[in-house]
Amino acid sequence: MKRLVILGAGGYGKTVEDFALQSEKYDEILFLDDKSTAPNVIGVCDDFVKFIDSDTEFISAIGNNVLRVDLTEKMINAGANIATIIHRLAYVSPTSVIEQGSIIHPNSVVGTNCVVKKCCIVNSGAVIDHNVILEEGVHICLNAVVKTGNRIPQTKKIEAGRVIHNCTYPI
Repeated sequence: MKRLVILGAGGYGKTVEDFALQSEKYDEILFLDDKSTAPNVIGVCDDFVKFIDSDTEFISAIGNNVLRVDLTEKMINAGANIATIIHRLAYVSPTSVIEQGSIIHPNSVVGTNCVVKKCCIVNSGAVIDHNVILEEGVHICLNAVVKTGNRIPQTKKIEAGRVIHNCTYPI
């Protein structure tokens, strides 16, 4: 039985749950959240250690980029298996690398020779052009475009619809 534990039960956590269900990879999906009292929340985020085993993967679905990276690092250091969620309707070039904890939404594009480091979000309709590097915890919002020759700094958020022109953040 494959289990996914999602840290964060808010709107984004529900989005990640939806993608995970569509993947048909998981038999069980659980939530941990520090503030929610929803019935499907089985504990607080620090409770993740109680669920670590070889059949369980974890993902941080927290909108705050810094917190998402910090929680993922905490889980990695505790020996947790970190999930990577790539929606089946996303295009990811086979020459690109998507690191653990990243979430690639439907109708997004990750082009040739890109590197998407840990805990990134490439939201629906976003386009990452060839030879782009997203450092840890970057969030590329809905329909944003990052053109070639860019290295987006750690935990940076590129807002919806924005176009980052060639070499704005040079490699």
